[in-house]
Amino acid sequence: MDAVKKTTERYTYGDYCTWDDGLRWELIDGEAFCMSPSPKTSHQILLVALTWQLGNYFQGKDCQVLTAPLDVMLPRGGEAEKEIDTVVQPDVMILCDKAKLQDNGIKGAPDVVFEILSPSTAQRDLLDKLYLYERAGVREYLIVDPDNRTVTAYRRDENRGENPSSLIFSKRAIYRTADVLEFETFEDLKIPMDSIFEKEYFPPASSG
Repeated sequence: MDAVKKTTERYTYGDYCTWDDGLRWELIDGEAFCMSPSPKTSHQILLVALTWQLGNYFQGKDCQVLTAPLDVMLPRGGEAEKEIDTVVQPDVMILCDKAKLQDNGIKGAPDVVFEILSPSTAQRDLLDKLYLYERAGVREYLIVDPDNRTVTAYRRDENRGENPSSLIFSKRAIYRTADVLEFETFEDLKIPMDSIFEKEYFPPASSG
């Protein structure tokens, strides 16, 4: 099956498991998106920096820090695993419900998801995945922008309780290099932004 065909038909996790073309794919509502080629160096530097900061915080705690490539299956309801039509590979995620962790990946929404923007995936990360993670029940969705050196955080308003409006990301905050990244899911987790955007790799923009 060629790459063009994969992006024009509807597929499920059962189909996905049969692909052996050596490429990385994601499924969003049955539509297949190729994740190749590999991301840029800046993307990987940010992934490692985030993972290191989060790993230190969660050492000895119940939640697990996980990174791509790892399949995250997001069922809509009680469909059989092979019928799930959404399978993504978030760059970095925090998972506290270990019942969702399987040998073949994660089945269900992580608590916190990070996506690091790349030219080939930016539109999906900013639009499609915002809606997708909102629908799936992710508590916080953070979009890391290497070019602008920002992190945009989308969060649910937990104070709304069972109100249907609590199903949406109703809070948004933008963190820049001088800020400290904070979380509502983990109130004592604080990450200085300049520890993620290391100066030797992400120098300040020229003023000239």
